[in-house]
Amino acid sequence: MRAYNFNAGPAAIPLPVLERAQKELVNFQNTGMSVMELSHRSKDYEEVHNRANTLLRELLGIPDTYEVLFLQGGASLQFSMIPMNFLHENKTAHFIMSGAWSEKALKEAQLLGETRILASSKDENYSHIPKDYSLAGIEDGAYLHITSNNTIFGTQWQDYPTSPIPLIADMSSDILCKEIDVEKFSLIYAGAQKNLGPSGVTVVIVKKDFLETARTNVPTILNYSTHAKNNSLYNTPPTFAIYMLSLVLEWVKEQGGVKNIQKINEEKAGYIYAAIDESEGFYKAHATKDSRSLMNITFTLPNEELTKEFLQLAKERNFIGLAGHRSVGGCRASTYNAVPKEACIALAEFMTEFKNQHQ
Repeated sequence: MRAYNFNAGPAAIPLPVLERAQKELVNFQNTGMSVMELSHRSKDYEEVHNRANTLLRELLGIPDTYEVLFLQGGASLQFSMIPMNFLHENKTAHFIMSGAWSEKALKEAQLLGETRILASSKDENYSHIPKDYSLAGIEDGAYLHITSNNTIFGTQWQDYPTSPIPLIADMSSDILCKEIDVEKFSLIYAGAQKNLGPSGVTVVIVKKDFLETARTNVPTILNYSTHAKNNSLYNTPPTFAIYMLSLVLEWVKEQGGVKNIQKINEEKAGYIYAAIDESEGFYKAHATKDSRSLMNITFTLPNEELTKEFLQLAKERNFIGLAGHRSVGGCRASTYNAVPKEACIALAEFMTEFKNQHQ
């Protein structure tokens, strides 16, 4: 029996994807080799590479006016690459702070240029997405950076800001979970290990016009234009991770695309949030209702003793990855696309059962 995998990342991968990868592992497309053994310059791998690009464009509705890049170094490297390329002298990078990853992105930008925090919910332990911000007067800014979903705190942007300057979003933990208007953004980046596949590849979606404004005095490998001009093949890419990404994207397409995935995700999260809201205060959600995430559901129990008992019994019941981050405590259920509805129903039922036994 497979575990009910609620890990925050690396996270669940669809079982049909794993089974197909298993089938093709030692002999991909009758090459007599694994994908991991193919030259990244070969026609066989090039088809995999381009298929991933095409599928991502189709599923997210990415126009031809954007480049799709497959990079390495995770979202953490993007924290540095973005200001290296786009934070020009005498310009300011603006940030709306909604969690730990916003803080990390800000820290790297501060090393490379001027920054400004427009709004932050840190004083409330990042329990909501900030709304008390004004975009007036930032017209000369380099860019506005947001984190669309906050894995640790369980909050998610419901409506993205309409920015007068290039809008950049770290979508590592909620890309493909719901429909988005890509054209609101100048750059989107996402580590793959939550909704796109295994760790090792980072997706960057960047507007070509914005790319043309990038600084030129950037090390070659850290220059986005290098990768755009070379179809993300300037250096050896993480070929197996990109292959797995292509399989995950095919699976999303088979599920009815992002529109249907969003509907399923809303149902999945709904079961668990209902167990919280109907518990008469036994479970308390960390995120305010207007900022609740579809991907990371954070909640606490009445005390630490009950939390430990809950997590131990959950583990015995085959629920994995439910311990909350130390910044919040309590529990966290990460319900990424590949987490089946049955797992979320089972968790909600377990939560209600545990509450009834201890309230």
